[in-house]
Order: sequence, then C-alpha cells, then structure tokens
Amino acid sequence: MTEYIIYFHQQWVGDHTGEWFVSRAPLATAVVEEMRDAGVLIFGGGLEENIAEAVAADATSGTLVFTEGPYTESAEFLGGFVVVDVPDEETARLWAGKVAEACGWPQQVRRFQPGSIRG
Repeated sequence: MTEYIIYFHQQWVGDHTGEWFVSRAPLATAVVEEMRDAGVLIFGGGLEENIAEAVAADATSGTLVFTEGPYTESAEFLGGFVVVDVPDEETARLWAGKVAEACGWPQQVRRFQPGSIRG
C-alpha cells in the first residue's frame, strides 16, 4: 500500500453561510466513516483557521528560534488534510473526489515519498 495526503488550502473554501457549513458536516463525516470502514484512513483533521496562532521553529541560523505566527506570510495556508493508505494513485484520487464532493471545495492529492516516517 502507498500513503497519500489529501488536503486543501483554507482559501479554497470560499465564503459560505454558517448554515451551508452545517449542511456539509454530515457529508464529510460520512466520507471519513467510509474511509475508516474501508481500512484506508490513517489520520486527518482540520486546522485552526487563525494562521496568526501558528508558531514557527527555525534553526537555519544555527540557533533555534521560535517566532509567533507563520514562518512566511503567504496568500494561502493549509486548512486541513487526511492521510490514506491505498494501493495506487487511482484509489487516492477516488477518495479525494469523495472528500471534495462532501466538503464542497477542491482537494489536492500528493503521494508521500517511500520510507516516510511512521509512529
């Protein structure tokens, strides 16, 4: 099996009402349950939306420095992700499509490099 990350940037979500988001929750929950039942779900979750609450750890100068906020200012930042363990890219795409349909915004799929670290 091969591990893939399916993710979105917060800016891809778009502007929607609270009611719209509430209407999507059962759809997204159903896809996660389907992943769990299929045995492909490794881990997933949404990230806090306030990017200013991020903390950057940087040791490139030879000294470890922690800075409040994101490492770099960017127009886009990660909003959430799910990691799946599936036989091939075609199957990862299938799951990404289900997530995109359930959430109502685009998803990106990328394969982890072989030998990725696991707990």
